[in-house]
Amino acid sequence: MKFLVLGGCGIQGRTVLHDLASDEKVDGVICADIQFDELSKIADFTNMDKIQTVSVNAKDVSALTNLFKQSDVVIDLLPKEFIKYANMAAIEAKVSIVNTNYDYHPEKLDALAKSAGIAIMPECGLDPGIDLITYGYAAKKFDELHVLNSYCGGFPEKKACDNPLNYKISWTWRGVLGSTLREGRIIKNKTIIDIPAERQHDESFVHTIPFPGLGELEAIPNGDSVYFTNLMGLSKTIRETGRYALRWPGWSAFWRPLKELGFLSDQPVKGLDGKITPIDFLDKFLGPQLEYKPDEKDLTAMINIFEGLKDNKKIRFTSTMLIERDLDTGITAMSKGVGYTAAIVARMLATGEIKEKGMLSPLKHVPAESFMNQLKSRGIKINEETINI
Repeated sequence: MKFLVLGGCGIQGRTVLHDLASDEKVDGVICADIQFDELSKIADFTNMDKIQTVSVNAKDVSALTNLFKQSDVVIDLLPKEFIKYANMAAIEAKVSIVNTNYDYHPEKLDALAKSAGIAIMPECGLDPGIDLITYGYAAKKFDELHVLNSYCGGFPEKKACDNPLNYKISWTWRGVLGSTLREGRIIKNKTIIDIPAERQHDESFVHTIPFPGLGELEAIPNGDSVYFTNLMGLSKTIRETGRYALRWPGWSAFWRPLKELGFLSDQPVKGLDGKITPIDFLDKFLGPQLEYKPDEKDLTAMINIFEGLKDNKKIRFTSTMLIERDLDTGITAMSKGVGYTAAIVARMLATGEIKEKGMLSPLKHVPAESFMNQLKSRGIKINEETINI
């Protein structure tokens, strides 16, 4: 098997390269990016002989197509603005592709992917990714599903909380800032509630939830949960659903006044030279202050809660997962959750364990038990509990 990793030098990309290069069944990995200095961070514990580097313009569909033809499956870890170019190249090259971004309109490319005889699998990271695979797995435990609440977030271990945010960067700081401006859609008491981005951190929409071993965590609305319950065919039975980002308590109280004052605006500040925006300032000013030290761990926590009927009895099924940074290698918890998922699913496509073609979804098309076993072999265990309620 041979794989191509777009954005292979990023935090998640390096984890994917390490994972694939460690597999004796993988013959080679092409790392496509625009600079390769960061590969030195994995060189001491990765079989670099299997990794080939290639510079590529990610908006050049013709160049991408030629590159894709050299692999069995492509893993796209580029920012979302490049996804359309990567997907079109996959169709032209007739090579299946996995990416980690949301895709709320998969039907657009379904016919083209099927005609090309390939699979396009979006949403194969941590969140979205592991959570959606858990959705499909858990739904089979119910005759009728009433509640589906999903929580996930990355944040520092307690001893690394040395700033007012109690937060450090385990992906891109600009991406974190963008996530503080995300609209939400939830269901409470069978009623759909749309949450504008500017109200995401309002006290009325934020709550806390206990997490085993960590205590109370703050939960902030994070995206459209109704889309996924509709995708699962639950529109007639679902009574409550939400997707929430997890942080240490105090996150919303920090951002609420800053949002109100316009500190996350993308409009240039009048009176300043150049086109400096408040969000650009926060990106460049705060980002460098929020880096992890070599001896500090990031944590990634996920909890999914399902309630409904099974054999006419009310039950609650809960799955929890906690990932920690590996201090020996420096591989972060966040990159494990994202990178391992993408690498595992790409293998499933390459080996034919996933046979379907077209626009696929981890919710429906990733074999959950096999996937969870693969995570477990990498030191990530998903704990389960079922109780009567």
